[in-house]
Amino acid sequence: MGANELTPDSRIFVAGHRGMVGAAIVRHLNQSGFDNVVTRTHAELDLISQADVRHFFETEKIDCVILAAAKVGGIHANNEYPAEFIYQNLMIETNVIHEAYSAGIQRILFLGSSCIYPKFADQPMSEAALLTGELESTNEPYAIAKIAGIKMCESYNRQYGTDYRSIMPTNLYGPGDNFHPENSHVIPALIRRFHDAKLAQKPVVTIWGTGTPKREFLHVDDLASASIYLLLLDKSRYDQDSSPMLSHVNVGTGEDVTIRELAELISGAVGYEGKLEFDDTKPDGTPRKLLDVSRINKLGWSAKIPLQQGLEGVYSWFVSSEGLRL
Repeated sequence: MGANELTPDSRIFVAGHRGMVGAAIVRHLNQSGFDNVVTRTHAELDLISQADVRHFFETEKIDCVILAAAKVGGIHANNEYPAEFIYQNLMIETNVIHEAYSAGIQRILFLGSSCIYPKFADQPMSEAALLTGELESTNEPYAIAKIAGIKMCESYNRQYGTDYRSIMPTNLYGPGDNFHPENSHVIPALIRRFHDAKLAQKPVVTIWGTGTPKREFLHVDDLASASIYLLLLDKSRYDQDSSPMLSHVNVGTGEDVTIRELAELISGAVGYEGKLEFDDTKPDGTPRKLLDVSRINKLGWSAKIPLQQGLEGVYSWFVSSEGLRL
């Protein structure tokens, strides 16, 4: 076994374990037999403080880092707080990646976002689309920070021979999502809206736009599965169809649905029996955002959780976690 290979005794630090993604990764690590998963709350470790991160890595003897910590939010938050999004994400990535390297840690898995790709990238979007066009303006600061994280991992690999890998997930949903009525993403927002409409016996639910844009959605447990699969994959296989300048891997289902189809699936999962209307005076956004997942499929992993099954499970979790009535 190589010096950099992970064993059940390896100490794996999951940064961002309280978020939807980080929590799912911790669950899957535990299920896979890794008993030395290390976590820290923000109060225990401020990832924006270089000194604190350095002290943590110097004292904790970590073998591997999964970097799922980030400042995240929807369109409104990205528009209102662009400085916070670029500053905090750049600082988290810089501190964690550099101080991990300084402490001799050879293995990092960095989680990015599909928003790194150009606004008008060819569909489906391949890994090679990175830096080939302008970004979506509403989340450009966040996207640039994530691109910097990818390039930082690539640069350390090239100069120092580390094994730092990056994965780019598509739109995520699952247990632990944010169901805030204003600041959540489309799936949790629609789940709450349909649930409230069902209880209030509203005859109609109105949805922004025409319903025609297409989006891809991945269950967070599938992402956690992919993360651990790619983390444990032999380096020669991971690198076999990449280059030093193309080290990241897309993670998605390879399938998309229209917003209308998504709304109908969520309406069914919630049990709302009213009518759906679409307000075509409201913006649709990008017509399509689909990831090319041929690389990860070639590496031996594919998504397992069908969208309808996943939505039904998330609705049950939402009702249970918030103590709501059906």
